[in-house]
Amino acid sequence: MKQKIYIAILFLCLSFSSVFAQENIITQRGVEFSVRIIVVDDNNRKIVKNVQIDANGRFYSYADVAGRYIIKAKVGDEIRVSHPDFETVYYTLTSSEDIKIIVEDYEDKSNSILKSRSKSAQTDFYLQHIDSAKFYQKKDIEKSLSFIEKALENNQNKKRNATTYNLLGDIYLFWKQYDLAINNYKLSYQIKEEVTTKISLAAAQFLAKNYLESAKTYRELKEESLSNFEEIQIYEALGDISFATKKWKEANINYQKALQIAETNSITSKITDISSKIGDVYAAQGKTSKAENSFINSMSLAAKENPERALIEEEKVADFYNDNRRFDDEIKLRKKSLEKTKNKNTTAGTEVKDSITSQKINYKIGNAYLQKEDYKKAIPFLEKSKSDAKEKNDIVIEKDATRKISEAFANLGDNEKALKNYKEYVSLVDSLYVRKEQEIQQATRFAKKIADNQNRIASLEKDKELTQSKISLAYVDQRLSEESNQKQRILIYALFGGFLLMILVLYFMFRTNKQQKLANNLLALKSMRSQMNPHFIFNALNSVNSFIAVNDERNANRYLSEFSALMRAVLENSDEDFIPLTKEIELLELYVKLEHNRFKDKFDYQINIDKNIDLEQFSIPPMLLQPYIENAIWHGLRYRKEKGNLEISINQKDNETISIVIIDDGIGRKKSQELKTKNQLKQKSKGMSTIKNRISILNDMYKERISVNVTNALENGEGTKVELFLKKEG
Repeated sequence: MKQKIYIAILFLCLSFSSVFAQENIITQRGVEFSVRIIVVDDNNRKIVKNVQIDANGRFYSYADVAGRYIIKAKVGDEIRVSHPDFETVYYTLTSSEDIKIIVEDYEDKSNSILKSRSKSAQTDFYLQHIDSAKFYQKKDIEKSLSFIEKALENNQNKKRNATTYNLLGDIYLFWKQYDLAINNYKLSYQIKEEVTTKISLAAAQFLAKNYLESAKTYRELKEESLSNFEEIQIYEALGDISFATKKWKEANINYQKALQIAETNSITSKITDISSKIGDVYAAQGKTSKAENSFINSMSLAAKENPERALIEEEKVADFYNDNRRFDDEIKLRKKSLEKTKNKNTTAGTEVKDSITSQKINYKIGNAYLQKEDYKKAIPFLEKSKSDAKEKNDIVIEKDATRKISEAFANLGDNEKALKNYKEYVSLVDSLYVRKEQEIQQATRFAKKIADNQNRIASLEKDKELTQSKISLAYVDQRLSEESNQKQRILIYALFGGFLLMILVLYFMFRTNKQQKLANNLLALKSMRSQMNPHFIFNALNSVNSFIAVNDERNANRYLSEFSALMRAVLENSDEDFIPLTKEIELLELYVKLEHNRFKDKFDYQINIDKNIDLEQFSIPPMLLQPYIENAIWHGLRYRKEKGNLEISINQKDNETISIVIIDDGIGRKKSQELKTKNQLKQKSKGMSTIKNRISILNDMYKERISVNVTNALENGEGTKVELFLKKEG
């Protein structure tokens, strides 16, 4: 049931001022203050729960006991108030007054129980499931995904579904499952277009190293209505993309734009971050003087922000000094940081604790002394790093520190201590290897669990799509039936109109039949494409399963990564009748590479393309060639005793036609048929039959553009030759 939501924002200068006694003070721009925000249902004056508030990148999801959200902000800051059950509210602060948001016609479903005793009682736990998913988001991905699954079980409205898939993308993003995060952000944005969702999508594309896609998404966002903070995010992100692709000038331009907006609006945290990144650009360009000025500025800003942020920036500047062989400056700064780490145990965040530790700083100080060839001063810091690392079970730093200690003693001529530490280093390397093996096994189990959860979530969405498709088909059938009845009545009336009217009716019937045939062909093509994807995915997943069956985790992981890239390309083209030939060749190269990785001992392959062919002038149905190559590998080359060959050639036949030839020296079609089991003989190849039907329909629609001829490659019946002729688009 659709529901209209009306939202009013009121200053608490009259009735609400009695609840929160606060003077109406216009605060100076640039000075942070506390603002209390409360969201109320106008129907029953109850507080609305599960609200999320965003102010300059700071998120507030939990209210105090009175139901108020206390945020830190400044005059001019834009706040965003969102909830799965009403439209997002945007408001720019003009003072430090408290804010009350009144939601009209809001229906609280969290505790709504069907009053009719004749029906089974149901309670809507959607908001509780979402809240639980957020709670476990950074703690336990399995629990978090299980609550997402529960939130999707019942048919929710568009706003809720968009919120759920956006949160699912956030979960996958945190656990570095970037492809899954991208897919869910896209799904959320398709359901409901939100700027914040698109920003998250672009960020996930960047982390997945899809720099071109990420830049395209960010540039599209520039056309939207954005807050100051969102503008900063976009320019900063475009700078990050340029920096990652080594376009230093472009990176600097985007960072400077972001910095200008941040300084104009006094967004301190972003000023610090961007100043530091500008220093990175100058350093990459070899402009050390400008880089140092930027780093010193960001270090000064970070010190004013908080001690933890200052530590991070000091570490970055010290690394800069090391890169420029300014070891004395590096040592001085790291010793200053080392003193701070002694007092940060109770205040530092998890991120700082993990990245800047006493053992790591001691190690880097010792390493700087080593680079200065001051071995005696290096040893105490390295030994302190080693002992701290051992105490905190940081085997990587312990290993590196032990190796450096061995080098220091060797340079001092104390070979006995050098040998002793080198033996400890070797032992630590072995221990680290064992730990890495365990981590790989854990990562494999982790990936499998995530895949299982995602499959269950995807199946829920497929069920919804199937239900909607049935409804749509029923509507289409009804409409077609009504149209057919109307045509019959017109035909009867036309008979009374004489010979001329009869000719006119026949003309309309001919045209209608032609349109119906075209519609049927399009529907058949769509159906066949929907069959091809599951058929292809099923065969590919069989390959992954075989790797897992022999406990080959590395190949399984690599295969999955390449397979995901192939599937992404296949799905992007799945709705097209024809795609550029160049795209189809890219898909084939990736597919053959995947199969060759599995059957390296069974065949080698070559892909030969006539350089004189202008490939841009030709287009081809997507996934047309893959089933023929799959048959060559699985039913021909796989059964050879010796290593076979697969050759794919594309040659010019004439000005309008090219030939694509697939030749294998496998066991041949006849022998392959004999090797099939009884069960296999009962089943026809869905891939090949679907390809034949597709070609037949496409030729009917596009005037015989494609022809295929399959023969034996050799006279003795061995090998198979597939020759496909493709004409230019008329």
